[in-house]
Amino acid sequence: MPQPTDAQSPHIISYAKLTTVWLALLALTGLTIWVSRLDMGVNRVWGALAIASLKSGLVIAFFMHMKYEGKLLRWLLFVALLTLAIFIGFTFFDVLYR
Repeated sequence: MPQPTDAQSPHIISYAKLTTVWLALLALTGLTIWVSRLDMGVNRVWGALAIASLKSGLVIAFFMHMKYEGKLLRWLLFVALLTLAIFIGFTFFDVLYR
């Protein structure tokens, strides 16, 4: 039976690291709830979006193993997320100026 090379071997993340990321996601969820109850006006939405972006970055990096992928796949993900952000921004501007 052939031995897998480094390019074929799975990236095994320790349970301690996954648990740490999970606890960070729980803490950020609690922070999101706390921010939603503050009276900050429109900044409440921006704060919640910033926390959600951080949480999605953690999920993509660790649970989807993007941290261990090559540069091409990382750039493709960045381009896809940038395109999504542009379309969401255009939608906000459309709703804003109606």
